[in-house]
Amino acid sequence: MKIIITLALALSAATVQAKEIYATFTVHAKQGANLAFNYSGIIKELHVDIMSVVKKDQILATLASDDLIATNNASKVTLKYAKLDHERHKDLYKKNLIDKALLDKYAMAYEAIKAKIEVENAIYDKTILRAPFDGVISKRMIELGDVVNGQMIKTAFNLQSEHARILVVEFDQKYNSDVNIGDTFLYKVDGDDRQYEGQVYRIYPEANRDNRKIAIQVIAKGLKVGLFGEGKILTSDDSNNLVKVSQE
Repeated sequence: MKIIITLALALSAATVQAKEIYATFTVHAKQGANLAFNYSGIIKELHVDIMSVVKKDQILATLASDDLIATNNASKVTLKYAKLDHERHKDLYKKNLIDKALLDKYAMAYEAIKAKIEVENAIYDKTILRAPFDGVISKRMIELGDVVNGQMIKTAFNLQSEHARILVVEFDQKYNSDVNIGDTFLYKVDGDDRQYEGQVYRIYPEANRDNRKIAIQVIAKGLKVGLFGEGKILTSDDSNNLVKVSQE
């Protein structure tokens, strides 16, 4: 009998402690980036546009690079003959027909042209803008023929995750100790009567000094970036009795 009473009191206390905390939110892309060239030149090719779905490492745009290609081709010819010279002088050294200093001279020339080609390849790579992750192009700020300057970075594209979203949710700081990772967030987007559900997966470490609110993050999917709305954070498992609306 004492055990039953104890359990009843514990359940009663949990119910009393349960809270529904009002909160507002804004939709953000889970992953986003402003992409730009880290080199100077003229836009030669555009391979994507607004709303293009791209894969990681896909080429988005390129700069004119004929001069770099020509220089690199010339360096490859030089490398070919530098290698032949080095091999020939290695044979001569083995036959004691030349000294080590002369062999080192040709070895250094061979290694120098190899290093030069590596630098040229690295510079050429800067004329190609690639997607750093899978996503969708949300903005394009360049046109064919535009001049870009590697010293004055200009954003070329905005890239964001295609479907994965983050809700940045804010609530009054007085509830700071009530909200925990895994709590349920029921919400509606402004202008949409459907109710969505998510779980708190990150809590910001400090309050916003301007509005005295705490921010948390909730995973969402498929919502347009920039939308906003409101909802309630459920701080107990009593939310299991509520109707859940899928966000799929």
